[in-house]
Amino acid sequence: MAAMMAVVSSSLPAQESSRSVRDGVYTEAQAHRGGEAFAQHCASCHGTSLGGIGEAPSLVGGQFISDFDGLNLADLFDRIRTTMPLNYPGGLHREQYADILAFVLRSNGFPTGQNQLDHRSEYLSDIRFQAPNR
Repeated sequence: MAAMMAVVSSSLPAQESSRSVRDGVYTEAQAHRGGEAFAQHCASCHGTSLGGIGEAPSLVGGQFISDFDGLNLADLFDRIRTTMPLNYPGGLHREQYADILAFVLRSNGFPTGQNQLDHRSEYLSDIRFQAPNR
């Protein structure tokens, strides 16, 4: 019976994440900390307004949101965590990356919530990055 259940459950399509960034997945305090960390570690390339400088892309607006729309938040978190800052990839604590991601979400107009954004990818994979107009 257990083997049959395993076969049946493995053939079912993966469930879509039940939460999205539009559900308030970070706190205001976390976004504030993220803004401070962004200013220290990211603004020299991405600009103080997150609009991008030179080769560094904008982290706000339609193109940024379109690039990640439909992915889960772990995809964005892991990209930031493994490639940034450019001169020290992976050099920040996971909590700092989560704070910076909260700041980026707030800067794109996504609402705050009651709980901090987790710093573990396995939890962030349950949150969809979803454009505001979808």
